[in-house]
Amino acid sequence: MAPALDSKVAHLLDTTARHPTSDDEDDLIAELEDEDDGAFSALRERRLEQLHAELSRAKMMRNTSHGTYTELHDEKELLNITTTTKLCVVHFFKPDFPRCRFMTEKLRALAPKHFDTRFVGIDVEQAPFLVVKLGVQVLPCVLGFVDGVSVDRIVGFEGIGYKADSFAASELEARLLGSGVLVRAKMTKEDDRRREGGRERVREVDDEDGDDWD
Repeated sequence: MAPALDSKVAHLLDTTARHPTSDDEDDLIAELEDEDDGAFSALRERRLEQLHAELSRAKMMRNTSHGTYTELHDEKELLNITTTTKLCVVHFFKPDFPRCRFMTEKLRALAPKHFDTRFVGIDVEQAPFLVVKLGVQVLPCVLGFVDGVSVDRIVGFEGIGYKADSFAASELEARLLGSGVLVRAKMTKEDDRRREGGRERVREVDDEDGDDWD
């Protein structure tokens, strides 16, 4: 098992404005070295090694569509992803449902932060077999998978935050963290503030938009 990521390295990776897959890593390394002034050389070296390793891993994961929210159009592809990917979040939606669009917005916000997890969505009309097999009846419906096994099911906006009609990306993150689909918390208050407009829009949605769709 790989050693736990050093807290300073994790903080730097998770809060930096620079995308972790950027080719220019000099600023990240320089910032870590500045923070490590006075640290033992062995500790400094270990942190630099971890930073290099995490940046390289992020690039590799990016090449397999991690770090993005992808809309699929083939349920066979979805089945393959959920059974071959260690951590996966799947959003079943209808594109004309405002609540589904709101959920998509929040998942798109999480995906670049959590490159360990694959984020995908599929229109329920394009996944009739899986909709029946997985018992999807209310939209939006988000399922979390770990090693091909479903470990969480979010129906509508239930169990996210404290408001019935909206939630912040960090609240969705907390829910998925609890089920083990995400590795660690990475969203900041600033991330949420940048998306306040989406939270306001969903308040205009009628209650029926989260009801049975079939």
